[in-house]
Amino acid sequence: DAYFLTFYSSKNPEKISQFPKKYLAAQLLRTLIINHSFQQRLSYTTLSDLAQALIDGTVYEIVQGLLDIQHLTEKNLYNQRQKLHGEHMSLKQDLVRKHKQALQTCKSHNLAVLKSNQRAEAEALDQRVKEEQRMMDEKVVAEMDQKVLDQQNTLEKAGVPGFYITTNPQEVMMQMNLLELVLKLQQKETVSGSLP
Repeated sequence: DAYFLTFYSSKNPEKISQFPKKYLAAQLLRTLIINHSFQQRLSYTTLSDLAQALIDGTVYEIVQGLLDIQHLTEKNLYNQRQKLHGEHMSLKQDLVRKHKQALQTCKSHNLAVLKSNQRAEAEALDQRVKEEQRMMDEKVVAEMDQKVLDQQNTLEKAGVPGFYITTNPQEVMMQMNLLELVLKLQQKETVSGSLP
C-alpha cells in the first residue's frame, strides 16, 4: 500500500511497524526544522500539508526541474557576463595598443594634444564599460527575480503549501527555507530508499 511505510530493524528484518507515510514525512520535516530560525512560523498544519504534498514524489520532481532550470539560467547569465568582460578587456587592450602606436609616431609638438585626446578616449571607454556592466548586472538581477516568481507560481499551482507569488523578503526567505527542507527530505528518503 503506497500510503504506508514499512520499517525494518537492522537486527531483525521482520516488519516492525507501519505508520502512515504522511505522519512520518511530517515528523521528518519537524526534525529537519529544529535548527532553523523559522521553526516558529511553520504550523503543524503547514508541515502536515507539505508532508502530504510530498507523498507521491511529484513535488520532488518539480523542485528538481526548477533547480535544473535555475542552474542553467545562472550558468547562462554567468557566461554572458564573462563574455562581456572579455569584450571589455579586448577593447581596453586594443585602445592601449592604438595609443602606444600613436605615441611612437607623434611629433613632439603634438604630444600634449595627443595625450589629452587619449586620456579623453580612455575615460570614455571606462564610462562605456561601467555602463554596460551596470546594465548587465541589472539584467542578471531582473532575470533571477523573474525565476523566483516563476518558481513560486509553479509551486503554488502544484499545490505546495507555503508557496505563492510574493516579493516580501521575509516570505521569500521562508520559501527558500521550505525548498531547502524539501531537498533535504528528498536526500534522506533517497538514502534510506523510501522515496516513492
